[in-house]
Amino acid sequence: MSQSMKDITKKLLELVSDFKGNFQGAYNIREDGQCAGRVSSENIIIESKKDKPGLDITIRPGTKGETVYIPACVTKGGIDDLVYNDFFVGEGADVLIVAGCGVHTEDDSEARHNGIHRFFIGENAKVRYEEKHIGTGKGEGNRVIDPVTDIILEKNAYLEMNTTQISGVDKTTRKTTAKAAEGAKLVIRERLFTEGDQRAETFFQVDLNGEGSGADIVSRSVAKDQSYQNYVSTIVGNAPCTGHSECDAILDDDAIVDASPRLYARNKEASLIHEAAIGKIAGEQILKFRTLGLTEEEAEQKIIDGFLA
Repeated sequence: MSQSMKDITKKLLELVSDFKGNFQGAYNIREDGQCAGRVSSENIIIESKKDKPGLDITIRPGTKGETVYIPACVTKGGIDDLVYNDFFVGEGADVLIVAGCGVHTEDDSEARHNGIHRFFIGENAKVRYEEKHIGTGKGEGNRVIDPVTDIILEKNAYLEMNTTQISGVDKTTRKTTAKAAEGAKLVIRERLFTEGDQRAETFFQVDLNGEGSGADIVSRSVAKDQSYQNYVSTIVGNAPCTGHSECDAILDDDAIVDASPRLYARNKEASLIHEAAIGKIAGEQILKFRTLGLTEEEAEQKIIDGFLA
């Protein structure tokens, strides 16, 4: 690992990937558009793309219990980082992938990261994907993170995707598409927090193409101040399948949340469900915490933390 890695990078890594001075397993650290450290393992090979910025991550068939880390950090304004990462997960593998991105600025310049990730998950393979986003720094420049995730699930493959936007991101557009073959399953858990004038847009598009395929998408969000959130999820059932989409949001102050869960049944055996709930923090919840000695602000924060847990 590079000894010259910036202190800001180390702090961002702690926040988005639980970095404690080193990673146990294969990893690639991206710092301001450059590689700040890389290690492959016997079963997980990380290589630079030859035609554009980014990585090819190959996970050998049958790999079990290993982790690969691919965090990206932008440490100053004036950086517009774009990266393409492709994951090739071999048949029968069972692994954890930890991504995450932090953007930091101390001036009026925008700090931006766009990560375009493609997952090719082989037959009977299982992947858990953890992705955290955060913005830090006292500068007036926007902190922008625009992730794109494209997923191909082969027969009986499984992907669990946990994505969290912690705080400090001024603008984000999050786009995820997935195609599921026979018996493949996709589980997505999104947690999102906005405040001030921040804007966040989420778009999910899942095509359930194989018999017995399924998707379970749940988004939980909190919008405060004058922030804005837009959530659109689309599940298309092209075969006998099961699909569930849920959006739960808490509003405070003058924030706005638009939620549009969409279902398209293209097969009579497709079973698709959607739910959406938007509301404010209940007064009785605040009162309960107030009786325990918390201030109103502390009570609200306790409720929000529990909702996004």
